[in-house]
Amino acid sequence: MAKNIFFSLIIFLFSSFIKAQGMVVNQSEPTDSIEALEVLLEQKSDAIIKYAKQFMGVPYVWGGMTPSGFDCSGFINYVFRGFGFNLTRTSYGLAELGTTVSLKNLQPGDLMFFKARNLNSKVVGHVALVIDTTDGIIQFIHAARTGIRIDTFNNHSYYVPRYIKSKRLDYVGF
Repeated sequence: MAKNIFFSLIIFLFSSFIKAQGMVVNQSEPTDSIEALEVLLEQKSDAIIKYAKQFMGVPYVWGGMTPSGFDCSGFINYVFRGFGFNLTRTSYGLAELGTTVSLKNLQPGDLMFFKARNLNSKVVGHVALVIDTTDGIIQFIHAARTGIRIDTFNNHSYYVPRYIKSKRLDYVGF
């Protein structure tokens, strides 16, 4: 009983948020609370990705956190802040949030973490937002040295050897 009340409350809160953001909630939502919550989370992740793509081509600026220039964690922070999330500022701090997800279980909206330029490092130095995983092909958007762009992870000679881990943020907790 308490579980159903909890899920109903979460669904109500997400529905309110989605409507406030101008997003459409599917009128044929599943009646099962867990399925409905999954639909709402997917809609939220789709909206976050769509918003992130609006910044394609914005230049890289070390320490940048605005549309005039972003670094990797500044970009992630700015995008998520647009949806009411208050995240930690650094890529290594972001890597401590959420639940670890394997590459084969990645979903759009998850974050990927990489070493910086030094391959011998074990420290997170870069973060990217997963935007697509169709047919196992992982695409992510991030602030690269050339600006905000989309890259494909699979077989990428730079990112594959630098990959450290992936995380799924608990949108319910924000």
